[in-house]
Amino acid sequence: MDDSRIVELFWARSADAVEACAAKYGGYCQSIARSILQSREDAEECVNDTWLGAWNAIPPHRPQLLSAFLGKLTRRIAINRYKRLTAAKRCGEVNLVLDELAECLPGGESAEEALDMRELSRCLSDFVRALPERERMIFVRRYFYSDPIPTIAGRAKVSENNVSVILSRLREKLRRHLETEGFSI
Repeated sequence: MDDSRIVELFWARSADAVEACAAKYGGYCQSIARSILQSREDAEECVNDTWLGAWNAIPPHRPQLLSAFLGKLTRRIAINRYKRLTAAKRCGEVNLVLDELAECLPGGESAEEALDMRELSRCLSDFVRALPERERMIFVRRYFYSDPIPTIAGRAKVSENNVSVILSRLREKLRRHLETEGFSI
C-alpha cells in the first residue's frame, strides 16, 4: 500500500492503518529495535509501541516520509526502553555508540540543557547530507541504527579496522563542524 494512503487511513482513524504499517514496515522497525535492544521480545514490544505512537501522532502530524517517521519513532522508543533496562549497568552496543559520540557533542548537565536541540539536529543533518555516500552509510549505520562495527564492515565491504578509522575521522570532522557552527564541546 502507498505511504500516502496509509497516512490517510491514520487521518480517518481506521485500524487498517496500523495493519498496513505492520505489513509494510514491521521488518524495518523490528531490525532497528533489535539492533538497539538485542532481544527479539523487547524489540517486538517496541514495534507495537511504535504503532501506538504513530496512531497518537497522526493526526495532527502528517509525515512527509512515513518510513523515516516510523524508524525515528521506533529508535526513540527502543533507546528509552534500553535506558530503563540498563539503568543500573553500563553495557551493550548502544552505550558504546553513545560514548563514541560523546567526545564530539556539546557537553553540560544534559544535551537538552546544553543547547537548542532543533539547531543541533539541523547542524547534524547538514553534516550527514554533505558526507560522501559510503561515509554517510557508515555514519548512519553506526549512530542511527547502532549497528556493530563488524556488521558495518560487511555492508561496506571493508575491514573492521577501516570502519573504525573512518568513524574516528568522521567524529573528529563532526566535532570541527559543530565548533564552526558555534557549538562548544
